[in-house]
Amino acid sequence: MLPANSSYPRRIALVDCNNFYVSCERVFHPAWNNRPVGVLSNNDGCIIARSNELKAAGIPMGAPYFKHKKQLEAMKAVIVSSNYALYGDMSARVMHTMGQYAPEIEVYSIDEAWLDMTGIRLDELDALGREIVMRTYKNTGIPVSMGIAPTKTLAKIANRICKKHDIPGRVFNISSADSLDAVLAGIAVADIWGIGRRLAEKLNEQHIYTALQLRNADPEDMRSRYSVVMQRLILELRGVACLDKEDIKPKQQIIASRSFGERVMSKHGLVEAVASHATRAGEKLRAQHSVCGALQVSIRNGQHDTREPYFSNSCIIRFPIPTADTRQLITAAGNGIDRIFKPGVRYAKAGVMLFDITPATQHQRSLFDIPDNTTSSRLMTTVDRINHQFGKHTLFFAAEGTHKTWSMQRNRMTQAFTTKWTEIPLVH
Repeated sequence: MLPANSSYPRRIALVDCNNFYVSCERVFHPAWNNRPVGVLSNNDGCIIARSNELKAAGIPMGAPYFKHKKQLEAMKAVIVSSNYALYGDMSARVMHTMGQYAPEIEVYSIDEAWLDMTGIRLDELDALGREIVMRTYKNTGIPVSMGIAPTKTLAKIANRICKKHDIPGRVFNISSADSLDAVLAGIAVADIWGIGRRLAEKLNEQHIYTALQLRNADPEDMRSRYSVVMQRLILELRGVACLDKEDIKPKQQIIASRSFGERVMSKHGLVEAVASHATRAGEKLRAQHSVCGALQVSIRNGQHDTREPYFSNSCIIRFPIPTADTRQLITAAGNGIDRIFKPGVRYAKAGVMLFDITPATQHQRSLFDIPDNTTSSRLMTTVDRINHQFGKHTLFFAAEGTHKTWSMQRNRMTQAFTTKWTEIPLVH
């Protein structure tokens, strides 16, 4: 691997798993490969992943399952509950395979990753990309697509084109395009990474409708109108790399909430639920090397249930010293439930939000503050590492409970296949 220069320019590849949740299910159910398949959200409410067959049938993303149930049954579609343990394990296998081909891999989401391919000879780049795609499918059974470009923004566009036009080999190197201007002219500004619907509408008001028109805009003027992020986006479209890991800011709020599988009326059930949410939020907090100064806990009953009056309440607990210790977060969440619990209400949802988030090494203290001690930090690190290596909830806090009758409904969930000994597939 050589440093970037005129002979070996910077190249970034975005690898994206195709219909990831559906693909994970099909690995262990090969008979589903030619059938419409959909995956449901928490509590089996909405369709959050669709096979190409469901997309072609016009089933929209996020559609409520009950509204399309008859249509899906007529299509003989396979509909399953989300199996997050399986998806997480398959994601790790995909990332491990791809990581063997690049000196640096940046996992962007459960089904996407950036590969640094700088230093690969240009005449070998496409072949290497096809090798990565083929090897990933052979090792994991998950089909992936790759977009290659000088910048992350262009790599996103290249990946989108690869999937939309079913490029042979599932690799599209945007630098190999006959005309980059023609490629960018065919991309709506709303489809550019980082441009949301509202921002796209504002750009349309300036008669900027395509990626080409945005690329040709004045970076300084657009920075004054919008932000430095817009300026960097324009430069990225011009092939100037501006977005790196350090540009991704830690979250300023971390929310963990979930609707219950069945209504909860006991305070004990609510305490268990918010303890689980606080645990999950604490993991996210430590993953970005931050601490929080306050926690909000909230509860409510069914928002659209006309049989009973609507009830919602929340409270904020502040920490004298910012913390990332799950034990303190759980205690605070439980104290919050004590304050806001109302007997007789059939609760449908509870949540925890962490805010006043600062870097773990930079928060301001008073003279008498004692931050999370070394023992606390080591304990949390150990718990996180064990759960990362052996699976979520290998170690958990007693306050989270064991039976969890309040947990979400997943009546259509397939086997774990890769994370439980008792559910490993048998070959006859």
